[in-house]
Amino acid sequence: MPSPLTIPFAQHAKGAASSPIASAPTGVPEGIREAWRFPLLDVQGSQVTLGSLVTALMLLAVGVSAARLVSRLLARMLARRTTAHPGAIAAARALLFYALCALVVLLALKVSQVPLSIFAVAGGALAIGVGFGSQNILNNFISGLILLIERPVREADIVQLDGPEQVSGVVRNIGARSTRIVTGENVELIVPNSTLLEKNILNWTLSNNEIRASIDVGVAYGTPLQNARDLLLEAAGEHGLVLNSPAPVVLCDEFDDSAIRLRMYFWMRIRRAFERRTVESDLRFKIEKLFRQHGVVIAFPQRDIYIRAAEPLRVLQAADQRPDPGGNDALCRPPAQMPP
Repeated sequence: MPSPLTIPFAQHAKGAASSPIASAPTGVPEGIREAWRFPLLDVQGSQVTLGSLVTALMLLAVGVSAARLVSRLLARMLARRTTAHPGAIAAARALLFYALCALVVLLALKVSQVPLSIFAVAGGALAIGVGFGSQNILNNFISGLILLIERPVREADIVQLDGPEQVSGVVRNIGARSTRIVTGENVELIVPNSTLLEKNILNWTLSNNEIRASIDVGVAYGTPLQNARDLLLEAAGEHGLVLNSPAPVVLCDEFDDSAIRLRMYFWMRIRRAFERRTVESDLRFKIEKLFRQHGVVIAFPQRDIYIRAAEPLRVLQAADQRPDPGGNDALCRPPAQMPP
């Protein structure tokens, strides 16, 4: 007579064997076949067996890897055959990866015989729990999707974060939760995706990589301003990274206390966060050299001191200067010439 415990097990195994997914491979021991068909859950009349669960997990692992591989191959193909911006290609790669992962999850649920209708019932409770427990994670994930679709910040963009330090760098990757920015010091800055939408971000290369920079220099009064202007334009024209169109412009800003302020505006294409400062430094070196060769004086603050006294000042001259016997370097005056 069979044991009472074996009857339900055999009945469940018989019911699970009707599913082609739950059937174990042939040529294996009967005990493994029975364990493979053993029901774990009963969801609205559909039995989730150990075999279907293992198959679903394997499908998830293989599907996510395949989704990552397919998205990368598509990104490489777009980079080779199109002239799209690297940020647009990265956004397409990420969106395709998320879509493929969603399809893999749905297929895994289908394989494990979990009906999708249960999510309509459990969706409300799950949404409340996720809303309270994972609010920041969901906020950053949705913000990442907005960044990928709207693209106010893209990969390979040069951005400057709003704050007291005004950190700037190149966007390397926009992930599901955070964005990785590499600064000029080669330091990786991890910024939550929601921060890029909530705060002011200065994007130097959003529409194009052409930016305007300026050089400020003060010349002494009496300097021919036309000569100084021509020397500034000559320095800009000899630099390879300064654009000819729009052409550089030199303006006379103001007549300062000790100098005439000239400011040169020029355009350049920026490819790295530190490149603007490098070009400005090169131009300053070149301007100083040209001014020195042509006798143009770079002004510096000068002050005239007027002394108003009630009586004439007495000027004493040391007639005898001999070293201090004590070894000090101070000058010793004869007693007769010391002031009263």
